[in-house]
Amino acid sequence: MPEHHLFLLHHALTEWSAVGRFTGRGDPPLTAVGERQAHAAGRTYALMSDDVPALVLSSPRRATLRTAELAGLTVSDTTDELMEWDYGAYEGRTPDEVQGHTEGWAVWSHPVPGGETVDHVEHRADTLLDRVRRELDRHPVALVVPGDFGRVLIARWLELPTTAGRRFGLDAASLTVLGRANDEPRLLHLNLPPS
Repeated sequence: MPEHHLFLLHHALTEWSAVGRFTGRGDPPLTAVGERQAHAAGRTYALMSDDVPALVLSSPRRATLRTAELAGLTVSDTTDELMEWDYGAYEGRTPDEVQGHTEGWAVWSHPVPGGETVDHVEHRADTLLDRVRRELDRHPVALVVPGDFGRVLIARWLELPTTAGRRFGLDAASLTVLGRANDEPRLLHLNLPPS
């Protein structure tokens, strides 16, 4: 029997993501546009999935939980392993503001004062994916994810370095589908927009 698919649903637009603010510890709500995106994401998910996943995991943050709810997914469990990258001192700032102080700064390549290291984020992703792989033998799994951490999950699923996550785009309320074929990890669909 083939392994089931892993679905990553990126949370819909929040008050902070609308203006590009780093949101690791914060918990801003979805915007009105975000709520509409989340409804539409449910339609995209329904088009891609033959059955309802028996396991839906989310971070405990409002944006992910509300996105799941509006998309019609019933969250089985929340886990801190699905929290966004901890941006430490850069929480609430935009990339332009941070780069104004540290030219060329990116979370993928530079230290995050008071936040998480690449190694720590990688360990969280790998721990979560170990759990997911065990579940996929029995049923599909959906993860409602924040942006940068979702990109890390894609990279680690594909057995790439964590920093390769910078190469994947995840728009608000987008759906990514991961799977396996011939015992190799596959990226089946990336960044599908809500329909």
